[in-house]
Amino acid sequence: MKRFFFHILICVSTLTALCGCSLIKDPLDSYSDVTEGINEVGEFVAFKDKAAVLSHRQSLYDQIRDRQEHWYLDLLLVGDAHADNAYAGTTGAEVLPFENNSIEGSNSVLARDWERYMEDVARANKLIVYIDSVADNTLTTSERRQFKAEAKIFRAMVYFDMVRLWGDVPIITTVARDITSENIEEVYDSYFPEQRSEKEVYEQIKKDLLEAIPDAPANNPTDKTRFSKSVARALLAKVYAEKPLRDYNKVIQYADELSSDGFALEEDFANLFGMTDDKTDARKRNTSESILEGQFFAGNGNWVTWMFGRDLTNYDANFTWAKWVTPSRDLINAFQSEGDQIRFSESMVFYQTTWSNYYPANNYPFMYKIRSAVNSIIKYRYADILLLKAEALIHRDNPDLNAAAAIIDQIRTRAKLPRLSASVRSSRDALSEALLKERRLELAFEGQRWFDLVRLNKVEPVMNTVYDRDSGRRSRVYPFNSYSYRLPIPQRILDQNPNLKQNLGY
Repeated sequence: MKRFFFHILICVSTLTALCGCSLIKDPLDSYSDVTEGINEVGEFVAFKDKAAVLSHRQSLYDQIRDRQEHWYLDLLLVGDAHADNAYAGTTGAEVLPFENNSIEGSNSVLARDWERYMEDVARANKLIVYIDSVADNTLTTSERRQFKAEAKIFRAMVYFDMVRLWGDVPIITTVARDITSENIEEVYDSYFPEQRSEKEVYEQIKKDLLEAIPDAPANNPTDKTRFSKSVARALLAKVYAEKPLRDYNKVIQYADELSSDGFALEEDFANLFGMTDDKTDARKRNTSESILEGQFFAGNGNWVTWMFGRDLTNYDANFTWAKWVTPSRDLINAFQSEGDQIRFSESMVFYQTTWSNYYPANNYPFMYKIRSAVNSIIKYRYADILLLKAEALIHRDNPDLNAAAAIIDQIRTRAKLPRLSASVRSSRDALSEALLKERRLELAFEGQRWFDLVRLNKVEPVMNTVYDRDSGRRSRVYPFNSYSYRLPIPQRILDQNPNLKQNLGY
């Protein structure tokens, strides 16, 4: 098999050499996103000047806004429809498996995500590897450090999504060299990298974030679109809550550092996802609770709302076909049994439709946290981290149940719900269940539920019994088991790289 790929690489090398001959005669006079070109002495130049660096840096930020499929859309499909919060919505062959647990390596949604994540890693690596060699004195030392830090935070964000989806994935921190017949053995692993263990991936994420914090920009209360120190701290809190690197004291530490950075719960939950009274703009951006968000404005709007419901700035547009991530009856019952009207009305809405895949067409629910083309996509927010702190206080070796309950009550008070009862506050198990329910209601349709179940080993007890509670869910194809905690590596990726192995159970 390896000999076969060597043959392919030699062919590529031959083509590269042929092209190289013409480069000597006709040097490159234009630059691309992949390579800037070759200088007058034949040396590779990744960035010709500061302007090229700034353009590439902006391309990292553009991913949060413009590549919404893998950064947002598909994560909601996994986080909510693969869990008990939602149904797939559409009956499409690539989407329905997330609801009925029949996902296979042939799924094109997962293949799209893997490929785009790896493209993002390559973007980050290019900036990290080459920024120090840019021959432009107007690019200061402090700017080089800051831009490299931002790229490391971006890379950590990518790998955090990947490792939670697939577990063992390749760790790539370099830029592959051009292939020649002389170096093919040396560069083979760069083109066909092996998977690294889940723990190693988390260690790389931690390393990137810790190295980034000193040079990353500080939190700016008026601009929550930057890869700031606070973004790194939020991600570290999430990383230390996961099993491979679990350290609950670190979760608490980074949650507290975010508080010191000025983050707090927004007084009105509607400020996070609401719109102005005339439905022409987002109600509020850069809230005290938002840690990182992609922002949209009239004229350069957020198309992903088409996939989930109505765009309230263009009410009838793109509303003739079934939408993804339809709220489940089980989630609706959870909101109603809790009397949680505020978060219920901000999380879902009911419209009349022309389809009835899951509900009668005259009263059909839709997720509502992205309700227009000008609403922000909030990647990380403080309520998530605050509830992770409560989780850490409950589950650490020396639990502090009162402090954990106080955090949960703080979240509940904003939703105009009563404080937890004394019996719940005094029981570790009962408080843990209350926390999981609170996270479900607070973070519904933010792509968190599935990962909460995985992190707390709740997949089997929750997902194998949801069919007893939810009459509207499509029939389950396979039961959930220990293999379900990872999704399948896309088959076309396995076909391209003989050094990758499929996750067990697929």
